[in-house]
Amino acid sequence: MSQPAIPPVLCEVVRSGFVEGRHRGSLVVLGADGAVELALGDVISPFFPRSANKPMQAAGALRAGLELAGERLALAAASHSGELFHRDLVRKMLAEHGLDEGQLQCPPALPLDAQEQEAYLASGETRSRVAMNCSGKHAAMLAASAYRDWPLESYLDPAHPLQQLIHRVVEEAAGERVAAVGTDGCGAPLMAISLTGLARAYRSFVLAAPGSPERRVADAMRAHPEYVAGNRRPDTWVMRGLPGALSKMGAEAVQAVALPDGRAIAFKVEDGAGRALGPVLGRVLELLGVDGPVVARIGRAPVLGGGREVGEIRAVF
Repeated sequence: MSQPAIPPVLCEVVRSGFVEGRHRGSLVVLGADGAVELALGDVISPFFPRSANKPMQAAGALRAGLELAGERLALAAASHSGELFHRDLVRKMLAEHGLDEGQLQCPPALPLDAQEQEAYLASGETRSRVAMNCSGKHAAMLAASAYRDWPLESYLDPAHPLQQLIHRVVEEAAGERVAAVGTDGCGAPLMAISLTGLARAYRSFVLAAPGSPERRVADAMRAHPEYVAGNRRPDTWVMRGLPGALSKMGAEAVQAVALPDGRAIAFKVEDGAGRALGPVLGRVLELLGVDGPVVARIGRAPVLGGGREVGEIRAVF
């Protein structure tokens, strides 16, 4: 039996002139016509996109008939930082649909953003389901289930009507069958597709007909990126700095981006190192001819020694 190919090195960690680490991974770029323009590593085998699936999950809630728009819809597709405005809106969303945070089935957690986490703990707060970065998605799933009079206690069961609907949305957007269903860190069903399928999905959202569930999700995320991520997060920087771009990361170093002209990017860093995301994304955007301050901001990843810069994490493709 042949051994799987080793993914190529996407970036390396340089300290004081020495390469002390390398991050391998796979990456795909689709052109404006949807054809593959660049493929590094394995871009056709299924993997778990983790939270990069969230736009499709939010579109599933809309297809179920849930009325969400603006900041609420952006939060439904979010891996939010747990900032106060995120937590407040999750609670409002629940109350608006006759729900409460005790019905959320995501695990209690601290805010994802380190700065926010310090402030949160200093104020005497403890781990909560609302502070968990996926609470907006869970609030939307509960609200959609309540709207359709579907069971609330089992809203995370893969056989639940809402999860079956999301399954179909993922397959339609990706243009391929879901290869496996697992469980995400928040407890929600997680659909496995290929990197190429993930890039196709993001491309389909930015090119979807105005008013369709997919386009509504993309438009809400792009209009309110601080609700998708937070004020100090790269997805927010991308969507603010590149008008019309749709950007979402996923755990274990997954990133998907679609540009308004239909070009799309999806990649996965093999070892799950999130520190590699920025340099890789910055380099891909450069290769696509996208420039501007945000590209340099995303791509810059200094390595520190004694509190001063002594190296960098740099893309090598």
